[in-house]
Amino acid sequence: MKDLLLIALFAGLGATGAGLLGWVAVRLLRRRSMALSLFCVAAVTVLAVTSGTFAVAQAMFLSRHDLGVVITVLGMASVVSLLTAALLGRQVVAGSRALAAAARTVGSDAGFTAPEHPLGLELAQLSAELAATSARLAESRAREQTLDASRRELIAWISHDLRTPLAGLRAMAEALEDGVVDEPEHYLKRIRTEVERLTGMVDDLFELSRIQAGALSLSVSRVSVYDLVDDALAGAHPLARQRGVRLEGGQVAAEPVEVDSREITRVLGNLLVNAIRSTPEDGVVAVSARREVDEVVLAVTDGCGGIPEQDLSRVFETGWRGSAARTPRRDPGEGGDSGAGLGLAIVRGIVEAHAGRARVRNVAGGCCFEIALPAARG
Repeated sequence: MKDLLLIALFAGLGATGAGLLGWVAVRLLRRRSMALSLFCVAAVTVLAVTSGTFAVAQAMFLSRHDLGVVITVLGMASVVSLLTAALLGRQVVAGSRALAAAARTVGSDAGFTAPEHPLGLELAQLSAELAATSARLAESRAREQTLDASRRELIAWISHDLRTPLAGLRAMAEALEDGVVDEPEHYLKRIRTEVERLTGMVDDLFELSRIQAGALSLSVSRVSVYDLVDDALAGAHPLARQRGVRLEGGQVAAEPVEVDSREITRVLGNLLVNAIRSTPEDGVVAVSARREVDEVVLAVTDGCGGIPEQDLSRVFETGWRGSAARTPRRDPGEGGDSGAGLGLAIVRGIVEAHAGRARVRNVAGGCCFEIALPAARG
């Protein structure tokens, strides 16, 4: 037992000296190539084994022949170990260089190009993360481009819609000023109508800016969707009667939701006004509500004839109007969308602020707008 302890002591002393030298070398090489660091680790290991073995051999007074055998074995093992470490270092360096070259493609138009060189587990995981990051950047760029296009389209529509009523207001004001109007009351009524239209447009722009800035303040309370639909139908009934459109709301389940009733009523009002305006005379606009797992889905179905498939994904974009058949000119005093293509963008913004979803699909003879809201708990 005593001999084993002495052998352990001599081996430990020899290995400790090599370990201290290795620690100094690793500290000096921490900013150098990983291949050099790996080779240094292998060299320290070989040196520690060799030092410990020599220390034990000297303590045991081995013969010259036996010492030569030990040296030969250690030498061959050391050569093989160092060659293996060198090859491993080259492989790691080649993989890291390939990954570095591939990283330059992150965010490019072509997307991330994974390295063809075989990678170790950690580098492969890093490559997968770079690919995911590149995909998110591409999605963000596409979303930004879509938003920019929507803003440009909105500015163009707003400029057009502002120019027309302002020109009319100027002409009517000049006519009143010159005293060449036979019926001033008629002109004043028209001026008031145009001012109300412009006021609605400005209100919609302000509401949309609050939504996009995340400044929409919600006053959430527990309410039944039956009451929400009933209030929205009551507000849309005069317009439906004027247009000759029949409103139906018989398939509305009394499911509870926790929402800002004022904002959701505005959402339903926008959808109903758009549906009524897009439905021909003697047509039907139906409102329904149903429970789906942990959501309550409210649907407004119209008789507009449908939306082209290529436009379905753009319906809720800011400034989108679609075809003339889908978005006819609003009569004065109708309310709802200001006519600048903001109504459905406001719908989506308010619904998403409630952690819900807004979507649209074509049905027989028209289309169906649906908003899915989280169902109330308990």
